[in-house]
Amino acid sequence: MLLKAQGITKRYGPSTVLEDAAFTVYEGEVLGLIGPNGAGKTTLFECLAGLLPADGGSVEFRGEALSAGHRKQALFYLPDGIRPWADQPVHWVLAFFEALYGRPRGAGAALAAELKLAPLLRSRIGALSKGEAKRVLLALGLLTPQPLLLLDEPFDGLDFRQTRDVMALLRTVPARGRTLFVSIHQLVDAARMCDRLVLLSRGRVVGVGTLPELRSLAGLAGVDGAGLEEVFLALT
Repeated sequence: MLLKAQGITKRYGPSTVLEDAAFTVYEGEVLGLIGPNGAGKTTLFECLAGLLPADGGSVEFRGEALSAGHRKQALFYLPDGIRPWADQPVHWVLAFFEALYGRPRGAGAALAAELKLAPLLRSRIGALSKGEAKRVLLALGLLTPQPLLLLDEPFDGLDFRQTRDVMALLRTVPARGRTLFVSIHQLVDAARMCDRLVLLSRGRVVGVGTLPELRSLAGLAGVDGAGLEEVFLALT
């Protein structure tokens, strides 16, 4: 077990955004966080990362309690839709992260090549399209050293071919010694990408497991070809 979350709760006044969310992240897996817009996925990630104070619950890392102030030692959270250092060129930002985290020289350039960013290295971050900026952010996330990497909507803004290529790259990450926890709203992508899934609906975890395990939980074990959409609808 890498990380264990229990009873994660977040309220805004009378509204409960997360209610007793509980799940386990295993070492070396790609875990998907699945749910529609407004389900609480980003709030859950922000609570796990210690950016947002939870109103209840606890987080353990490798069997030890992990306070909010120490989360950055165990995990790195890459939000969706940010543009760090908008006036700087792509190559500068990659080199900065490379130096900041003591990565081997050229690691940023190698990731840029894998993500097909070479033509954009001298472009300003602020001038990139949504999909281009997303690939730069993914490169930055992959340059960080924390054992657990949280990715919020890593395919948002990517076309079909780019999604396929990024998915293939991310699937290699566990073999390099890291674990991924990925928020995805496209269920087809989630089913192809993830080893296990956490299903979140209206702030509550309604299922955790592999797709076959979730089919059984939803009473669909005997239904040929029951996909993640059918499972999610059955559980919610």
